[in-house]
Amino acid sequence: MLRAAFIALSESRSLRAIAERSRFGQRTSARFVAGTQVSDAIRAAAAMNQLGASVSIDNLGENVTNADEARASADLYHNLLDEIAAHQLNANISLKLTHMGLDVDEKLAYEIVRGLVAKAANMSPRNFVRVDMEGSAYTERTLNFVHELHRVPGNEDSVGTVIQSYMRSAEADVDKLLSERIRIRLCKGAYKEPEPIAFQKKSEVDANYVKLMKTLMKSGVYHGLATHDEAIINQAKVFATRESIPRNAFEFQMLHGIRRDLQQSLVKDGWGMRVYIPFGTEWYPYFMRRLAERPANALFIAKNLLRQ
Repeated sequence: MLRAAFIALSESRSLRAIAERSRFGQRTSARFVAGTQVSDAIRAAAAMNQLGASVSIDNLGENVTNADEARASADLYHNLLDEIAAHQLNANISLKLTHMGLDVDEKLAYEIVRGLVAKAANMSPRNFVRVDMEGSAYTERTLNFVHELHRVPGNEDSVGTVIQSYMRSAEADVDKLLSERIRIRLCKGAYKEPEPIAFQKKSEVDANYVKLMKTLMKSGVYHGLATHDEAIINQAKVFATRESIPRNAFEFQMLHGIRRDLQQSLVKDGWGMRVYIPFGTEWYPYFMRRLAERPANALFIAKNLLRQ
């Protein structure tokens, strides 16, 4: 019930407009969002690197409405890659295709993202662009984009995507991506999807996650297991040990501000750990989807606000 309510709230344009402009809204979101500027994201990334974790930085935004907005989004990401290099950070970038203009002009979006992947591929050290997954209306186009980008000579290890285990198509999509050795971030999924295309029960989503997780871990390709579910993390650790999979052959991924204790425990034990750091002014949909994923976060935030 709470999950559905938070997802519905994430789609409210009026609440979003109020929240993103209000000081209270910005204060509430601060636990999960690094700030509004590139400099905020770079500062947060450097702090994570100091603690032994690598980072993926995401400028929050989606569904731009014109080509100028898409190009401005791309310019910010070019600047972000420059700043990562200048500060010698262990960090890559994550982006959404609708933020790059997919709804406006598919060809423009492709050229924009191709330029960012080319830049990442030619950096020293080589960097990486994660193309995030959005709602089901974009799944097929996102995967097609990534396959096409990955086939460009020189891009082989500089672009990957996300698979959501609640999607019934996830296993087939994983198989196709692995056939081209494309890097995957596996997560459970944060959008409201209908029963015919998505598992609805947590037990089914979790079971599919674990099944796909084991496939990825044995693939010989470097993947990210994005979860805060300690039971699943423990299953991954046991599986890696049993199958003699090196701890540096994959990485766990978690969100900025969530389960910091578990993040540091994994780092201390020698497991790969990447923290997803979002920043930007358009934080509201992201924030509400994080509450939908784990409604207990809402109670955590309320307690901390009352203490201040």
